[in-house]
Amino acid sequence: MFEIALDPATWALLCAVALAAGFIDAIAGGGGMLTVPALLTAGLPPHLTLGTNKLAASFGSLTASITYFRKKLFNPRFWAASIIATALGALIGTMLVDYLSIAFLNKLLPVVIIVVACYSLFGQLSNVEHNKLPNLNRATKIKQWLQGLSLGFFDGLAGPGAGTFWTASNSLLYKMNLLLNCGLARSMNFVSNFVSLITFVALGHVNFLLGITMGLFLMLGAWIGAHSAIRFGSKVIRPVFNTVVIILALKLIYEAYL
Repeated sequence: MFEIALDPATWALLCAVALAAGFIDAIAGGGGMLTVPALLTAGLPPHLTLGTNKLAASFGSLTASITYFRKKLFNPRFWAASIIATALGALIGTMLVDYLSIAFLNKLLPVVIIVVACYSLFGQLSNVEHNKLPNLNRATKIKQWLQGLSLGFFDGLAGPGAGTFWTASNSLLYKMNLLLNCGLARSMNFVSNFVSLITFVALGHVNFLLGITMGLFLMLGAWIGAHSAIRFGSKVIRPVFNTVVIILALKLIYEAYL
């Protein structure tokens, strides 16, 4: 059992990081790029860091997901295939954490994120203004399954940046506005976080005291972030999304190659 011995300053810093991560995650995803390094710095081993981060992240993603659902920006029935696929992918990814080396993933991830960063900078997240979901046909369901399995797997195996990938891939796959995009991204992020958390608990890789403490601040940050996105729309979403992607890409490049 990992014992926590944090001084008040470190404890306060972790809470502040969680608050900022919740705000960022609710709007653009990528909050894990703040909380994971913070937990590692606090002295948690890597596997315990991932499990504890999932506990904290579940608080924030649940808050954001409920907010979007109440505002009718997420329809669970329409996205049922995405929910099932994401849960399955997260389960498989988390179970493989103990058995697979992620060295190759650490090398590949920066390249993938750079592509996302270029798309977010030079492409457009969404030109759609109407508040309508895409047509639910066979092609859409195939997209839901492929997207859910791959991003759920990634979130279970690694985590940081998964929400950002959801936001970007939603824009590529579906014709819907940014708020519907964020509603889907944050809700699927909760699905993968929760399934991954349950798996980490079974594997014994969760520090509950620290995870719950940070989770409460993540909830507050997520509530502020989700309401900010709903109120200000693309004026908030676009710059936050672009900033998160670029920082995440640079951070991963530095860690993997330098």
